[in-house]
Amino acid sequence: MSPWLILSLAILLEVGGTICLKLSHGMTQALPLVGVVLFYLSAFALMSVCLKNLEVGAVYAIWSGAGTALVAMIGVLYFGESFTWVKILGLLLVIFGVILLRQTLL
Repeated sequence: MSPWLILSLAILLEVGGTICLKLSHGMTQALPLVGVVLFYLSAFALMSVCLKNLEVGAVYAIWSGAGTALVAMIGVLYFGESFTWVKILGLLLVIFGVILLRQTLL
């Protein structure tokens, strides 16, 4: 399987873990807390597989940038979090930074 596909799955699992963390209400709800543990452990296991073939800087930049953008969008769409021009600019800067870092690692 492609390391890029594995990384994509790892990112989705990490996002799932973060959403479960939000739903756990300060780690007081058992089911979301189980999701946190399972999603994060699975995400890190898949990320470690990616690191066999890809550079750590590229993997972590894409992991953190894509995860941040996805979690922010989910926060706005499903949790009613604010959607300001400052947040949009910040997300664009994160994405742009990941693209720049990825280019320097090629």
